[in-house]
Amino acid sequence: MVSVVQNIAVDCADAYGLARFWSAATGAPLHPQSVPGDRETQVMLPEGPVLHFNQVPEAKVVKNRVHLCLRPGTSREEEVRRLLGLGAALVADRRESDGTGWAVLADPEGNEFCVLRGEDDHAASSS
Repeated sequence: MVSVVQNIAVDCADAYGLARFWSAATGAPLHPQSVPGDRETQVMLPEGPVLHFNQVPEAKVVKNRVHLCLRPGTSREEEVRRLLGLGAALVADRRESDGTGWAVLADPEGNEFCVLRGEDDHAASSS
């Protein structure tokens, strides 16, 4: 017997609001029964576990020990600009001049995540 990952849980102050950010970031829909004010909300990723947002009273105070890494279907630079427009913030720039590396962003509640090189970046470096 083994265990299966059911969801990736994110503690937050506003479950519905943060789930809306991640729904826009991933292009995946919110759970169909989600409404503003819900203390628990999910983003229904098309593959793998769902993102589960759980409202808690404590604020985030330290760096995440677990984080999401996003690989965009476009370029990393386009995706970073799009996510910043959705309300993310740049935390650390780990992008290298040769195109490798990643950008560390934070969602509207300060949870860090990475944006990796995208499909367009890989195509450009192989040509």
